[in-house]
Amino acid sequence: MIRTGEQYREGLQDGREVWIDGERVKDVTKHAAFKPIVDVRARMYDMAHEAAYQDRLTYVEDNKRNTIFYKPPRETKDWTDKVEAVDAVMKDIGGVVTRVGDETIGEVWSLIDGRDVLAEFDPRFADNVDRHVQNIFENDIFHISANTDPKGDRSLPPQDQDPDMMVHVVKETDAGIIIRGAKYETAAAYADQAFLKPTVGAWTNETLSDYAVGGIVDMGAPGVKQICRSSFAGRTSPEDYPLANKFDEVESLVIFDNVLIPWENVFFYRHTKAAQYIRATLHRYSAFPYVHRLLYVADMMIGAAMWNAKQTGLDKLQAVREKLADLVCYREGINAHLTASIALAEKSPGGLLMPNQSLLYAGRVHACANLPAMMHIARELCGGQICVTPNASSFHNAGSGDWLKKFYTLNKQWEAEDRRKLLAFARDLLNSDYAGHRLTFVQFAQAPHFNHLNAVYNSFDFSGPLDFVRQAAGLSDQVMGKGK
Repeated sequence: MIRTGEQYREGLQDGREVWIDGERVKDVTKHAAFKPIVDVRARMYDMAHEAAYQDRLTYVEDNKRNTIFYKPPRETKDWTDKVEAVDAVMKDIGGVVTRVGDETIGEVWSLIDGRDVLAEFDPRFADNVDRHVQNIFENDIFHISANTDPKGDRSLPPQDQDPDMMVHVVKETDAGIIIRGAKYETAAAYADQAFLKPTVGAWTNETLSDYAVGGIVDMGAPGVKQICRSSFAGRTSPEDYPLANKFDEVESLVIFDNVLIPWENVFFYRHTKAAQYIRATLHRYSAFPYVHRLLYVADMMIGAAMWNAKQTGLDKLQAVREKLADLVCYREGINAHLTASIALAEKSPGGLLMPNQSLLYAGRVHACANLPAMMHIARELCGGQICVTPNASSFHNAGSGDWLKKFYTLNKQWEAEDRRKLLAFARDLLNSDYAGHRLTFVQFAQAPHFNHLNAVYNSFDFSGPLDFVRQAAGLSDQVMGKGK
């Protein structure tokens, strides 16, 4: 089935405990901090019902209409359909959102690949994966991740400090397991459920097995409490900060205060091998939509920079064109990695079609590591006016507006109001508090840079270069460990 925006909003009326700026939120669908992004997610649901978008966002199977975003990829067309669906959404909403379900669902597809590993410990857990994959798919659930623990003092094991610094099991019951701890997560305040899994990747022994737990947690379940960071929405006028006021995806510290996870929602427990496998394969699918979003960020930077150069005629200068070309190379590098990762996609252990891992992870490094430099280039091209231009109310006031109209109007093509809008957009994209937050989000939302590089190292096939150099240099078979 496909939900409507209203059904999604109704689903959030579950008595969930959400706090922001010291205030208990009565209704996340109406609160100023959350309403804009809830409306964006609701719009995505409603688009699937509209004739103009339905064929791009949904498909019919067994006489049921389902969302393209949650369809497990089994052939190349499944990935190209997802790309087209994301394109339709981004252009309709006029911005970029990341944690809206289609990225985090990839972590659940990784569970399909790990089904046999989970079955080693308890066949019920593997069956739980099958059921939840189908449940998310059939009921169009807004599903997110619950990944990053507070961790505390990282030089100490969790047992030697407050044990709640990492989510762990404190009790088993006939109904399920009781967990305590906390996770940081984007979009938790306005999502339906989260896939909770451990932060630890390198399990050396069984002493941490109480922390080797994974499963589904409803965001409105008893004992789940969310303390959110301050939102960028509503602080200032949308005319001055058009992106922050519409697309801010709010993070929460999600606290699990003796929360029951029913046995039917448990994927693994006290199974460090399963926990290690899940950590190692977590992003094999979800990295694709994550990197794909940065293609649209690149387009926004190119568009903002190019319009700013064109309005003053600076686009004719060779030095400006070279900087614009740098932005284009960044953008096309992202596009090339994404395109190649699907063209050379690989069959996964669970029979799905996963993007070529080496190309995908290399593309993630390219997109994330180079983003700060690209934002600086775009900022240079947009110029210093993005930090000195008065706000919209000054332009609209008769006393100050006449002067601003005089000095911001360039010609008949570029009058003051269009220049103000362009500069406000560029400021919010490159220079605002929201812009800085998004930059930091990109650097850490799918693990920090060293983890990205580690994923590249682990996925790259070194045998080709090694064999090429061995033959070209005339090395003996002994270097292969085959000699006497």
